[in-house]
Amino acid sequence: MKYLLFLLIVFQSLPALAQSEGEREVLSLSARKFGWLIRKQADSLERILDERVQYIHSNGWIQSKREVLDDMKNGKLVYQNVTVKEASVRLYEKSAVLTGQGTFEGINAGNGFKMDLRYTEVYVQSPEGWLLVSRHSNRMP
Repeated sequence: MKYLLFLLIVFQSLPALAQSEGEREVLSLSARKFGWLIRKQADSLERILDERVQYIHSNGWIQSKREVLDDMKNGKLVYQNVTVKEASVRLYEKSAVLTGQGTFEGINAGNGFKMDLRYTEVYVQSPEGWLLVSRHSNRMP
């Protein structure tokens, strides 16, 4: 009887363990993405950006996958540092919504910037792994 109760508890907790693993996976991918932006690793970034991704910046500027990659390669938008202060993930069947807050530093069209942002990233699960389908950021007052 005790053995049966133990198995029941273990099986009931499996979804929570899987969810925590999925959350860690998405948080890790988001952090690696910031590193790829800083180090200009376009090949790594390209693999996780959905073909229809929309990158919505805090100034309202919207970029496609190609524009994000091109601006990284040609130096129009250069990220020098990203410090994530907090981030959390909500998982759904085949998607994840990450919300976070951080300080972003870099150069945009020759002008330096440093700003605190809140951001939302939406990922969907594909056979190849998680893909970023939408990103939106807002400046903090």
